[in-house]
Amino acid sequence: MNHITVREGIEYFRGLLILISKDRKISEPEIILMKRIGKALGLEKDFCDNAIREILNNKHILTDPPKFSTNELAKKFIKDGLTLADSDNEIHALEETWLKSTAEENGIDEEWFLREVENSAGRRRDHDAHLEVDGLTVEYSRCGTDS
Repeated sequence: MNHITVREGIEYFRGLLILISKDRKISEPEIILMKRIGKALGLEKDFCDNAIREILNNKHILTDPPKFSTNELAKKFIKDGLTLADSDNEIHALEETWLKSTAEENGIDEEWFLREVENSAGRRRDHDAHLEVDGLTVEYSRCGTDS
């Protein structure tokens, strides 16, 4: 499953924004990765820049864990979340807890989640790190087309 809806793409980005705000600081590696994620999802650069800059003070964003249409997409999100959380060389306890609640919300086995947390320690921690989002394609539906 590599095709996702616009709504899922926005939810993916929103969820990762919430994640990077959990430790109340946004690091440079997190900013670089979030911009890369936004671009991969086809989001406007200015929208992404503003959302990243304002996330710590945005009182209106829903902080609930995202619910995805498939477990496969939720697992991709969690893997990217772990890479993002560890990009500043520390997965903060609040970040891990929030990702775990995302796994629970999407019916993902706790053993799988704990294995991914353990595996994330060996992943690259820079802006060139592998991201699952790079393999996703956001499908824009065509509406209101004239004949």
